[in-house]
Amino acid sequence: MCRLFGFRSVIPSQVHRSLLSADNALGTQSSQHPDGWGVAFYVDGSPHLTKSPSTALNDHLFHRLSGVVASETVLAHVRKATKGSISVLNCHPFQFGRWTFAHNGDIPTFDAVREHLLDLVAPRLRRFVLGDTDSEVCFFLFLTELEKRSALAVEPSFADVADALRATIALVRDVSDAAEQRSLLTFLVTNGTTMAATASGKELFYSTYKRRCSDRESCASLSPECEAPTATGRVNHFLVSSEPVLGENVWLPVEQDAILGVDSSMRLYLFPDGKRRLPVVPALTTEPA
Repeated sequence: MCRLFGFRSVIPSQVHRSLLSADNALGTQSSQHPDGWGVAFYVDGSPHLTKSPSTALNDHLFHRLSGVVASETVLAHVRKATKGSISVLNCHPFQFGRWTFAHNGDIPTFDAVREHLLDLVAPRLRRFVLGDTDSEVCFFLFLTELEKRSALAVEPSFADVADALRATIALVRDVSDAAEQRSLLTFLVTNGTTMAATASGKELFYSTYKRRCSDRESCASLSPECEAPTATGRVNHFLVSSEPVLGENVWLPVEQDAILGVDSSMRLYLFPDGKRRLPVVPALTTEPA
């Protein structure tokens, strides 16, 4: 399978440690996930995407990129191929407009149902499916569902993004799942401001605060939410990863089938079981006040 990493912050931050220097950084994990990598980071609201079918840990470009990226939003992925050839077209993240998307998992029956799933993608979007992975088709199914709720070029509500993710998972499972062949659909998606993730079949962890921020003496954005669970529903940073990245951040597991993330105001959301109901943690919110 693959590994995901996502980062949102109120200030541009470097992600070298998370991508490369931590003991279990994404680059290190690529030794077991050698079939390509990709990093999307946002500058002035636009995604900049670099991908390669080589192994991240051995790729000079990955090392160089990890050292220079400083952004409020980063989405990164290392791939272990299950569906589709090893090529740059099949590397994650996938991009359309401002949206980028990565997947950890697998649709076991994908070869048999690929055309059926493609038929569910909006015709105007279908022609942009360039590779042969189940992940890319899932991305365009998500965009199709999101466009039913909100124009892709405008800022959606987190509820619309969560509903589109939920509908995508339901569609894929309805078409693809068979006895003892359950699709694994852990997704990470962002438009540079809103970021949302699902834990559906594969482990996922998130962090919104540190034990103690090493920049606390110099950071102008330091707030109580940086070093403790949020009491306001808003956070200064949000990280999501297939595995906890060792360091200052406090990591929590994401409940299976939950949808979580932040909106453009860095308000934190958690929909347990993917459903809109009262949150399991009082500091998290399902709807803006």
